[in-house]
Amino acid sequence: MGRFDFLQELIAGQQFQFLDELRPEAVVMSLLVAALCGVCIFLVYRFFHRGVLYSENFNLLISMVCIITAFIIITIGTNIVLTLGMVGALSIVRFRAAVKDPLDVGFLFWGVAAGLTAGARLYLVALIGTTFLALYYIVFHYIRLDKRAFLLIVRYQKNAEKSVLDKLAKIRYKLKNRTTNDGYAEMTVEVKVLRNDTSFVSSIENVKDVTSVVLVEYTGDYAV
Repeated sequence: MGRFDFLQELIAGQQFQFLDELRPEAVVMSLLVAALCGVCIFLVYRFFHRGVLYSENFNLLISMVCIITAFIIITIGTNIVLTLGMVGALSIVRFRAAVKDPLDVGFLFWGVAAGLTAGARLYLVALIGTTFLALYYIVFHYIRLDKRAFLLIVRYQKNAEKSVLDKLAKIRYKLKNRTTNDGYAEMTVEVKVLRNDTSFVSSIENVKDVTSVVLVEYTGDYAV
């Protein structure tokens, strides 16, 4: 028996083994575990979203990715030819939608990981991993709520700049932008707000010759 014949028999034997293990109840179980993980990710993203805009369609996509990945893994695990074909098909796919928030990329990877483990029938790994990531994200979500970054935009007459800077010196800030025009100046600074304490806004607003004070949440790439 040549090497090629031995390899062919080995592949055929493994293929029949996979087909024997691919029972309807096993497929349903894998998809149910993937769906359960997808629902968990959906709820975490829905109630603890920290991005600029919440997208229901993107959240639904993440939960669907779990199930889609699961049945892809189930399918390609039964046939090596299908595996090679799937790799070739996925290599030509082009995703045009840009993911702007880095956290969204993390949720996508979470969905793919849950689908992979569920499709590979590692149910306990899928459920424990999803639960651990959910708790991890929720804990850091509340830690982040204690101290959040905001952009403070102050517009004032130039002769009031010293008074404005004196008020800003009482809080920690980082200068982002400063513009002047026709005797007026506008300053944009990043400030850290602890437990939603925005009392410093009123103190700056009460400075003489300050025309406007705007405070918006800052997420790194966007202000909301």
